[in-house]
Amino acid sequence: MSGPDQDNAATHLPPEDLSAETIVAFIGSIFDRRGGEEYLGEPVTMGEHMLQGATIAEQNGQPEEIIVGALLHDIGHFTSEFGTYHPDDTKDRHHEDAGAAVLERFFPSVITDCCRYHVAAKRYLCATKPEYFKRLSPASVHTLELQGGPMTADEVTAFEANPNLKEIIAVRYLDEAGKREGMETPDFWHFAPMVQRMVDRHCNKAS
Repeated sequence: MSGPDQDNAATHLPPEDLSAETIVAFIGSIFDRRGGEEYLGEPVTMGEHMLQGATIAEQNGQPEEIIVGALLHDIGHFTSEFGTYHPDDTKDRHHEDAGAAVLERFFPSVITDCCRYHVAAKRYLCATKPEYFKRLSPASVHTLELQGGPMTADEVTAFEANPNLKEIIAVRYLDEAGKREGMETPDFWHFAPMVQRMVDRHCNKAS
C-alpha cells in the first residue's frame, strides 16, 4: 500500500483512468494534497471532517463498511465539477453525486450509497426525527435549505426502501459528529488497508 511519502503515478491519473489497483492511492493523494481545505465554514478542514467520522466509527467498533463509508462520504467535494461548497452559495452543488460517480466503479453499493445518499439522509432524519435538527451545525442548516429541506412523506417512503438504509443513517450521524475542533485522528493511510479490502470485495464479486 502506497503511503504519503511515496511518489505514485495514481496521484496524477484522471478519474476515468483509475483501476482497482490505483484507486486507494488516488484517494489517499486527495487527502494529502487537499485535506487541509476549508470545510463549509466548520472548525475542521475537509480531511479532518472525514477522518474524524471514520475514527469515531472505528473507536465505537463499527463494521468496516461504516468506517469506510464515513471516510469517503464527502469525497465529492474534491471531485465535483461544481467545485467546493462555499458558505455564500445559493444553490446545491451535488457533491454527493459527484463522489458516488467515482466510487461506484470500485466499491460495494453500501459504500457508494453512504456517499450518494448522505445528503438525503439529513433530509430524511429532519423529517422523521425532528430532534435531529438540533444536531445540525449552522452550515448544515444552511445546506439543508439548498438541498430541499426535510423530506415529504412520499420521499420518506421511497428512501426507506433502500437496502443500505441502516448504514446510510449511521454514516449520516457520523457526518454530524465529525466536526470537533482539535480532535486527534490517524491519517488516511491508517485506514487505507481497510479501504483496499472494500475495493477487493467489490472487484472479486464482479469478476
